[in-house]
Order: sequence, then C-alpha cells, then structure tokens
Amino acid sequence: MSNSPFISNCTADAIRDAALALKAGHLVAFPTETVYGLGADARNPDAIKRIYEVKGRPTDHPLIVHISSLNELDKWAIDIPEYAIKLARKFWPGPMTLILKRSEIAGDFITGGQDTVGLRVPSDPIAQALITEFEKISNSAIAAPSANRFGRVSPTSSADVQEELGDYLVSEDLILDGGISTIGIESTIIDCTASIPSILRSGFVTHEDLELFLCIEDNHSLSSTVTKYSGSFDKHYSPACKIKLDQAPEAGEGFFALSHFETPPNVIRLASPSNTKEFAKCLYSSLRLADNLGLSKVSIYQPPDIELGRAIRDRLRKASNAS
Repeated sequence: MSNSPFISNCTADAIRDAALALKAGHLVAFPTETVYGLGADARNPDAIKRIYEVKGRPTDHPLIVHISSLNELDKWAIDIPEYAIKLARKFWPGPMTLILKRSEIAGDFITGGQDTVGLRVPSDPIAQALITEFEKISNSAIAAPSANRFGRVSPTSSADVQEELGDYLVSEDLILDGGISTIGIESTIIDCTASIPSILRSGFVTHEDLELFLCIEDNHSLSSTVTKYSGSFDKHYSPACKIKLDQAPEAGEGFFALSHFETPPNVIRLASPSNTKEFAKCLYSSLRLADNLGLSKVSIYQPPDIELGRAIRDRLRKASNAS
C-alpha cells in the first residue's frame, strides 16, 4: 500500500477535503488536544471495519464518537442523566469522554456490541473544524481511537502517525498535521449509565476536578465492571523497550523523570519535564524516542499518585505490564 499524504497547513480547503474523504469512506488521522485520532464515519460499517484492520484492534473493543458540541449528544445517546449534562457543560469541549446508553444510530460496529457509546467533544481547533465540517455534509460524527497500532504507544504528532500507520494506509486516506498534542495522554472516561458517575479511565480531567463538581466514584476501588472502554486492557500503551518504574537506571539505559532528578552517569536522559503537565505531554514521545534509539530498558520515576499523576501512573502501569 502507498503511504498516506500529509496535509500540513490545515487550511479551510484541507479541512473540507478531509471531511469529504470521511464521507467517501476513507480514514483521516487528525490531532486532538489529547493524542492523534484515526477517524472514520461513525455510521459507515465498512469504514469502521478499516479502522480495526489498520490498527489491528479487537472488533469487540469500542470506539469513541467525536461530536462537535453538547447539542449533538442526544443524537447518539438516550436516557441521559442530568449529571452527565452538567459534566458536559463544565468540561466540554475538552479531554473527557462520557459513556452513555446508545441511541439507534450508534451501531454495534462502533460500540463493540454493547448497549453503551462513548462520546467526546475535543477542544483542539483542527479537530473542532473537521468534526463540524463533517457534520454539515453528513448526518453522522467521527468515530476515532488513537492513531496507532493496537496496544502500542499513542501518537502525539503527525510524524508519529506516519511512523505507526503509514504502511497500513492508502493514498485516499489523509493525515492532518496539527503539531504536537497539548495534553499528551488520552481523555478521562466517565461511566454515566448508573445513578452516580464513575471514572473508568483517569485523564487530564482529574478525580479532584470532579470531586469539586459532583460526587464521583473512581472505578479502581470498585470490585468489577462489565463496561468495555478504550484503554481497558492491562497491557497497553507499550513501547518495544522494557519499562522499569521507580528504579534507578543503569549504564546504557534510558531515563525519564521530573527535572529535579539528576541524571546518573552513562544514562540516556530522554526528557526532563518541570511539572506533571509537561510530564504527560512528553511521555509518549519519550517512549518513542527510546525505541528509535534502540534502547532495551528505560527507567521512569513516576509523579505522585494525585491529580494528573494518577492518569500518568495508569498509563505507565499498563505500559510496563507489556514490557
């Protein structure tokens, strides 16, 4: 297969061409504030099938549907609790996905056969423009997982997408280049199907943020959940190298930690973020750099298990499980 071309300037014409490509059943990789997504028409089963094929993703693993605004919510979901509306008004557009009871147009092919659907309104301006343009020319939305092979490190740049998926895309598919993702890890996922919401996946919208706003449960404290959601596997977000958590690096190994940790001799420093937000933003690019350098092991000192640090530790736990 031929490699996918880049659209590097993201002009209005480029956005329109990308929306038309989606309507024609092709795939479009696009930036969001979290990571890059691999999008297709959420109502086109053949296009959605290609997402699963390109990613190598299990077909019973649901996708997130990206919509332009809260106004589109009741097209895709039913029985929406009032607290979900409050969450959407507070945190959309932004890095939060709500799991809701699905409407009839949310097909099995995007929900993994479940009676729920994940919905998100991204804040990235290119993502917003693309979704809005696509909604204008279709009666649909954009279903999109992260634009990488399943279980691998999520992409935070168009170059990452090209590196991961270039050999799997065709010339009719497109990659929109929107620079580096500003957040760098995936959205917070909140189950809104019960009487109170619960966090299924930690993200930039933190447990502490939600506590200030609503009574919220963290699913890690629950005994079990039957809901499948993006990133729910114990092994995920994994580079080729082995990840060591909170262990001192040895000579020849990679090292990633906050800037106040000194770099030991003969160790390859991958990044020195000054705070937790910077840590999240450069986490995946640092793991990719380790692989590109051919490192066999990377030692990572994790941030504290509070606020955004909780989401980072979730990703690192799963990445180290796969190492």
